[in-house]
Amino acid sequence: MKERLVELKEEALNKVAEAEDAKQLQEVRVAYLGKKGPITEVLRGMGKLSKEERPVIGQLANEVRETIAGEIETKQQQLEKVALEKQLKEEALDVTLPGRPNPTGGPHLLTKLIEDIEDLFIGMGFEVAEGPEVEQDYYNFEALNLPKGHPARDMQDSFYITEELLMRTHTSPVQARTMEKHEGKGPVKIICPGKVYRRDTDDATHSHQFTQIEGLYVDENVRMSDLKGVLNAFAKQMFGQSREIRLRPSFFPFTEPSVEMDISCKMCHGDGCSVCKGTGWIEILGAGMVHPNVLRMAGFDPEKYSGFAFGMGPERIAMLKYGIDDIRHFYTNDVRFLKQFHHA
Repeated sequence: MKERLVELKEEALNKVAEAEDAKQLQEVRVAYLGKKGPITEVLRGMGKLSKEERPVIGQLANEVRETIAGEIETKQQQLEKVALEKQLKEEALDVTLPGRPNPTGGPHLLTKLIEDIEDLFIGMGFEVAEGPEVEQDYYNFEALNLPKGHPARDMQDSFYITEELLMRTHTSPVQARTMEKHEGKGPVKIICPGKVYRRDTDDATHSHQFTQIEGLYVDENVRMSDLKGVLNAFAKQMFGQSREIRLRPSFFPFTEPSVEMDISCKMCHGDGCSVCKGTGWIEILGAGMVHPNVLRMAGFDPEKYSGFAFGMGPERIAMLKYGIDDIRHFYTNDVRFLKQFHHA
């Protein structure tokens, strides 16, 4: 029996040495150390041995099992190391190769500019208000002192869907809706950014779809001087502290009195050049005191409340601020143009 154990030990160790992968090594483990293996059979036959032989054979059998198990463990570690080295070699990365860039985008120039203007006016106590782009004729025109048949409607050639529905021609309807929700109680202090639509021929300075930002402040004792102060702060923040403004009389059906605001030309500083057509000034936006009829239709008492409103085009502001000569650049999705303003 002693010779049999030595023989099994040599066989097992040879099989372990010949094993080329984990599967073959497991087969050796089961074949020699399993419950039905030859070493177990030897141990079961120890009952036939004399008392003197049993401890000797038992000790030898345990030594043989431990030796085989130890060799299997060592072989397993060697196989795992070889497998790992093979995997690392197959999956090796050449760190000398150039990296693959991960291109990242950024906000559109108009989006960024609108957000900057929003932040500016929020800092002055305004709130941002929004409304539908498909608007009712009442809010787009009638609530703004433009009844049906009013000649000033021709100034805004509109996309009508039905007789009473159209694509809004300005963001002023948001002002009318917001005032209506306040049910005649001030203050109302909002700006209204958004897309607007007009039937216009697309060229370097016109588009059938563009953006507007309008502002409204209604409260007791609101004066023209308040409007001038807000617009002056806006101009200096947006175009530089050296910019000057001037207000010229104008006409808008929803404001009285109405004004156009100009800023001093940044190219000639008011001396006159080709950019400002020799005037020293560049038109930037329209504004005025809210017409009493507009206040009245929104539920406000014009004897108690007054207010001012203004409207600007972010495209025009961007064109002046960054020297852009064609409004179509904003909408043609030319990455070469857009990526210039990622950090604007």
